[in-house]
Amino acid sequence: MRFPVIGPAMGAVPITRPLASIGLAREALLGTVSASARKLLVPGSDGTVQLPDAAPLSNPTLFSEITAPAADQTIVSKDGTKLHVRVFGRPGAQPLVLSHGWTCSTEFWRPQINALADEFRIITYDQRGHGRSELGRARLSPELLADDFSSVLSGSLAPGERAVLVGHSMGGMTIMSWADKHRAEVARYASSALLLSTASDRLTAEELVIPPVLRNVPGRPVLVHALISAPVPTGLLPSEILRYATMGSASTPEQREFCRTIVNACPRRVRGMWGTVLGRLDIANALDNLVVPTGVLVGSADRLTPPVHSYRIKDRLEMSGNLESFSEIAGIGHMSPVEAPEMVVSEIRRLAGIPASHRRVG
Repeated sequence: MRFPVIGPAMGAVPITRPLASIGLAREALLGTVSASARKLLVPGSDGTVQLPDAAPLSNPTLFSEITAPAADQTIVSKDGTKLHVRVFGRPGAQPLVLSHGWTCSTEFWRPQINALADEFRIITYDQRGHGRSELGRARLSPELLADDFSSVLSGSLAPGERAVLVGHSMGGMTIMSWADKHRAEVARYASSALLLSTASDRLTAEELVIPPVLRNVPGRPVLVHALISAPVPTGLLPSEILRYATMGSASTPEQREFCRTIVNACPRRVRGMWGTVLGRLDIANALDNLVVPTGVLVGSADRLTPPVHSYRIKDRLEMSGNLESFSEIAGIGHMSPVEAPEMVVSEIRRLAGIPASHRRVG
């Protein structure tokens, strides 16, 4: 298990006027976060503000257009909603199911697909309301995420097949919700699992997007909830806010643009509706049902789902005997599959290689 040193905390930015309403609070939060984000930026010689660049990726082709053959299919969830599924790789190869996070799409997994399509049959899908999947009419909830995931597994895995399940952010919450609602399916469909940059509860209470000066403000969880559930057009948010909230300071321009394009494509109504659901999430008990070898990975600079969440998940999995590995990657933000693609790929390969005799399923 790896425990790199966590980096320094953000500095504070003063607020000079009272918050008279949730609307004003939201504006103030955006302004304060924007100011904090700018404190991370480096002035250029021409007076413009530039983001610091990280070292080049050892394998930059991971972000190239996907060339692996893909098969598109539609899977109908339990409430009749149509979900878009894309399958890459060799038929008959070991299955790998990837569940993306809030405001993303199947395209988010491009680095992993490019790296692993020759080794696995990779099953990706757009979460409800994201990408090319329908939103449906049912009330959004963790249980709905669970049902969608159950439908994807039953509709894409052959009888007797068990897949490596990988979930990032809301995708990790999807896997946990599925284990909670469909416990019997864990033994049927899963060989192992990897939870990336995710949480099981207390999202609004423990996020670090809000600068330190606002963290002790009375009613802060209400303000944070109002912010993440607001249907504000993502494209109107300053780009430095998006980077500050979701990525580490060493992220490359290529990585930032890749994430910005994907997040901006998410409909603002969908983002706000799912933000409301995630802000009230409480599925910690579900981890007791995830009875397969499970890896947990988080970036030390993750502000949306800070390491404290992953440590709690780790502790719960240790208690049940299902923790396979825990990794905290120094300097990485929330977008771990994009910021640390090779590390995520390595963890997937390692989990896929666990002998069946070492798995405690049931």
